[in-house]
Amino acid sequence: MIALIGGTGALPPALAAALQAADRPFLLCEMAGFPFDDMADLPRHTFRVEQIGTLLADLRAKGVTEVCLAGAIRRPAFDPAAIDAATAPILARLAPAMAQGDDALLRAVVGVFEGAGFIVRGAHDLAPALLPKAGVLGRVQLRPDGDATRAAAVHDALAASDVGQALVVRRGQVLAIEASFGTDFMLDTMEGRAGGALFYKAPKAGQDLRIDLPVVGPDTVARAAKAGIACIAIAAGGVMILDQTATIAAADAAGISLWVR
Repeated sequence: MIALIGGTGALPPALAAALQAADRPFLLCEMAGFPFDDMADLPRHTFRVEQIGTLLADLRAKGVTEVCLAGAIRRPAFDPAAIDAATAPILARLAPAMAQGDDALLRAVVGVFEGAGFIVRGAHDLAPALLPKAGVLGRVQLRPDGDATRAAAVHDALAASDVGQALVVRRGQVLAIEASFGTDFMLDTMEGRAGGALFYKAPKAGQDLRIDLPVVGPDTVARAAKAGIACIAIAAGGVMILDQTATIAAADAAGISLWVR
């Protein structure tokens, strides 16, 4: 059995649907304060980060052998009084990573699950159809290669700082960089100001693709349209598209090129 460990957003429901279609048993594990979206009809196991040691024991007791981390989770409010005995030694190992970026913390969390004997799967392993083929997917055939090359170079340079997975570039100038508030916040701050820019998204260089693989979807297109983005460029093999049909239709309707580069 596989456990989907995650939170909000459209990715967990998409993975649940893929597992149901494949007739694979799964368990939803929801972090307190970050409820799964659109799956109220499915049972779930709720846990607190201060009791992750107990979660590991609960998963083993339920017959779980694999886990997949998926869904949006911000660093939760941490209550030291809620730490249980099974979790205290684990948090001692996680403490150094908590002071670093999200990648470092996620890698440490993966190490906890692997150290407990679980196999960690990537979201694209469970639903490979979410990774689109390379090329321009819609009717708007725009490939601003100069801005895309510039965006990719800046993106790679930022990877060592563990900053974000997306940025906006226009005529070689970097207009915005995703930071801890995420892609949606970055695009919202650009509303009406992008002026035909390119929005670029890709995994960070050296990122473990089993965790936090970038995602775009219809909501991304809607925010990009409000910002004034002309092209959404994503890295082939490194960014998932949720509901591809709806995403492509939204891009076409907004006059935005959707380029899998």
